Amino acid sequence: MSFNRRTFIKQVGLGLGTAYFAPSLLGCSSQPTAKSAEKEIGIQLYTLRHLLDNQLDATLARVAEIGYNHVETFGPEIDGTGNVSFWGASPQSLRNLLGEYGLKTYSGHYNLPDFLTPGNGNDRDLRAFIDTAAELGQEYVIVPAPPIPRIDQFKISDYEFIADQLNKGAELAAQSGIQIGYHNHFWEFRPFDGGRRGLDVLLTNTTDPVFELDLFWSEKSGMKSTDYFEKYPGRFPLWHVKDMDKSNTAPVIGPEEDKKPVMEIVKNISYAEVGTGSIDFKAIFAKKDTAGLQHIFVEQDIITIDPFESISKSYAYVANELVV
Repeated sequence: MSFNRRTFIKQVGLGLGTAYFAPSLLGCSSQPTAKSAEKEIGIQLYTLRHLLDNQLDATLARVAEIGYNHVETFGPEIDGTGNVSFWGASPQSLRNLLGEYGLKTYSGHYNLPDFLTPGNGNDRDLRAFIDTAAELGQEYVIVPAPPIPRIDQFKISDYEFIADQLNKGAELAAQSGIQIGYHNHFWEFRPFDGGRRGLDVLLTNTTDPVFELDLFWSEKSGMKSTDYFEKYPGRFPLWHVKDMDKSNTAPVIGPEEDKKPVMEIVKNISYAEVGTGSIDFKAIFAKKDTAGLQHIFVEQDIITIDPFESISKSYAYVANELVV
């Protein structure tokens, strides 16, 4: 059974957010170079999830009006006949709508719990999502999270299995000109015996798969994002740019925290508009070349003000302070 993004939200709660070049189907004659693309500002649409089912057209119009250049999709659903849709829209309809507002889409989040579960490994959904990404003109199929119901019981062997599956998925995706990647949360930074962390297992046991570093979760885990860029140069072409509430900066990784269930930790996390929180994004962006940065996506898991005011504030900071 497919584990879609809505199921993910129910399982994990609203506290979580969450490439080879494919010919663009959005009316662009050519793909931008990495240097030009990194100055574009994208948004992970999970940020505006509450608006998409009933206001998809109007929401995308506002996103474009604010100045965003591209969007990262999430949560496609597969019906009983294998058809994929996003908030009631077919991939072709979504592609056309994005093109109408001059928005690109380089990347999408695609849940693959069956493919990433030991003893299962079914690639049916992966194949469907690769076709969907190609139809949208996306370059990356990103795994947004491992199988969530099992996360509190994860061992190193689980991450080793996921790494093997990502390698297999990369071979399959490459046939369609797509690259597969992985997006982190905080649990990948929990240390196992010997100090090994899940994210390090994934990075050292994969070759072609890329990684989308969620800067909030790496910093909230007490890590330095730039240390990962130095240790694994060129492996992080995608970043999630979201900020940390200044009044709630305690790390979620540590001897006591690591004993707690994921959901107990999640419920106490809070966020901020980019540039208003505690993360030193300028220091991180100074290492963008080491990371291999190509695309950035503003994201905020929980918004406490008007959502369009929120993403406008984040956009303004990124545009005026980080990608100038």
